[in-house]
Amino acid sequence: MDLNYERKNIYKNCSKQDLQNIFDFCEGYKDFLNKGKTEREACAYAVKLCEENGYKPFTFAEKLKVGDKRYFLNRDKSIFIVKIGTEDIEKEGVKIMAAHVDSPRLDLKPNPLYEDAEIAYLKTHYYGGIKKYQWTTIPLALHGVVMLRGGKKMQVCVGEDESDPVFCITDILPHLSAEQNAKPIATAISGEALNAMVGGVYDSEDEENSSVKNAILKLLNQKYGITEVDFQCSELCFVPAGVARDVGFDKAFLSSYGHDDKVCAYPELKAILDSDDTHTVIAVFADKEETGSDGVTGMQSRVFSDVLNTVCASLNANPMQVRYKSKCISADVNAGYDPHFAEAYEKRNSAYLSCGVDVSKYTGSRGKGGTSDANAELVAYFRDLFDDNGVVWQIGEIGKIDVGGGGTVAKFIANMGIDTLDIGVAVLSMHAPYEIVSKADVYEIYKAMLVFCNGKN
Repeated sequence: MDLNYERKNIYKNCSKQDLQNIFDFCEGYKDFLNKGKTEREACAYAVKLCEENGYKPFTFAEKLKVGDKRYFLNRDKSIFIVKIGTEDIEKEGVKIMAAHVDSPRLDLKPNPLYEDAEIAYLKTHYYGGIKKYQWTTIPLALHGVVMLRGGKKMQVCVGEDESDPVFCITDILPHLSAEQNAKPIATAISGEALNAMVGGVYDSEDEENSSVKNAILKLLNQKYGITEVDFQCSELCFVPAGVARDVGFDKAFLSSYGHDDKVCAYPELKAILDSDDTHTVIAVFADKEETGSDGVTGMQSRVFSDVLNTVCASLNANPMQVRYKSKCISADVNAGYDPHFAEAYEKRNSAYLSCGVDVSKYTGSRGKGGTSDANAELVAYFRDLFDDNGVVWQIGEIGKIDVGGGGTVAKFIANMGIDTLDIGVAVLSMHAPYEIVSKADVYEIYKAMLVFCNGKN
C-alpha cells in the first residue's frame, strides 16, 4: 500500500499503442477545434455527430422512453444531448457532464465600421477575460451570423481558407513606444484600441460618395446582402485565424485557440456517443460561461432544468429525487503549472501537463468565493471510480491564494441539488489567442468521462 500521493506523468510509461491511441484521438479533437471556433459552430458540429450516431431532435412535448437518443439545440448556441438508459433514474440518478463552448474573443460593436486615415476598421468589444496586448499583430478571422430583413440568416467566415484575407489589430512600433512602455501591462493597450483593419481601397465607380468605408460596405452588400444597419442585428467576432498545431519535436502538446473549454466539450461529446445504454446521461455544451453564464443560453437559465424535468416526467420519476441521486462533472480547464511563472503557483496543489485529469474540489477566488466546493464523499466517489478503471488523475487549484482565481458552471448545477465536481484539463497560456494542452490529458479526460457514463453510482 502506497502511503504517499504522487503525480503520474502519462508519457513516462506510455506504450506505443497507448501513444497511438492518444494521438489518434487528438486528430479528431483538432478537427473539432478547427471547425468549432464559436459556440454556434461547436454546437453545429455536435449536431452533425449526434445525427450520425442515431440521435434525433428533442421536443418538450415528447414522452421519452428507454433507448431514446435526443439532442436539444438551444438557439443554436448551446446543446443538451440526452441518452435514456435502462437503469431506474429515481434510484441511480442521471449522469451529467457540462462543458462550455464559448471562448474569449473580440465581438463587433453594434456600429463597428468606420474610416480613419483612409483605412477602414471594425470596432470591437472584447468578450471574456483577455490580455489585450495578446490580440494585436496576429492574424484574425471573422466568424458569425448576420440577420437580414425578413429573417434570412447569413453565415460569415472570412480568414480561415488559405485564399481568404485575414484581419489585424496594429500596435505602436518600439521606436515610439516610450509612453506605452511606462504603463502597466493591463493598460498598455486599451479596449477601445482593439480595432481591426479591414480595407483600404476606394470605390472607383462611386465618385460622389467615394470612400474606403463605402467601398467595404459595397463589398459586404455584394457578398452577403449586408447594409450598415444589419451589423446591429448580427453576432460577429474576431478569433485567431489558423488551425490547431502540434507542439514540440515529439508532438506531445497541442496549441490552438479555444482549448478553454473545447478540450472538455469534445471528450464529453465522444463519451456520451461511445457509452453503453445502462445509465441515463446528459451532456451539455453551455454558452456564456466566460461572462457569467447569464442569458437564455447560459447555465443560469431554466433550460437545463426544463430538459431534466422533461426526462423525469417521461419516465414517471420524481424530479427532486432524481436531482438528489444525480452526479455531474463540471468539465472545465484549470491553470497548468508553468515554471516560467512559478511565483503564481503553489506547486503542491497545482495541475501539471501530461499528469492526467485535473480534479478541482473548489474553484472561486481568495476565500473560496464563488464556488460550490464539492463534498468529501463526492471527491472520494470519483477517486475510487478513476482508480478502479485506470484513469490517471491529479488534484489542483488555480494558483496561489489571493493571487487570483476563476469560476466554472459547477455552482449553477450544484444549486439545483445535484452533486457536482469540477474535473478538467491543465492548460498553459489560458485565455490567450493560442493555448497549450497535453495530448495525453485530452485522451485521459475522454477515458474519465467514458467510465463515468458507464460506471457505478
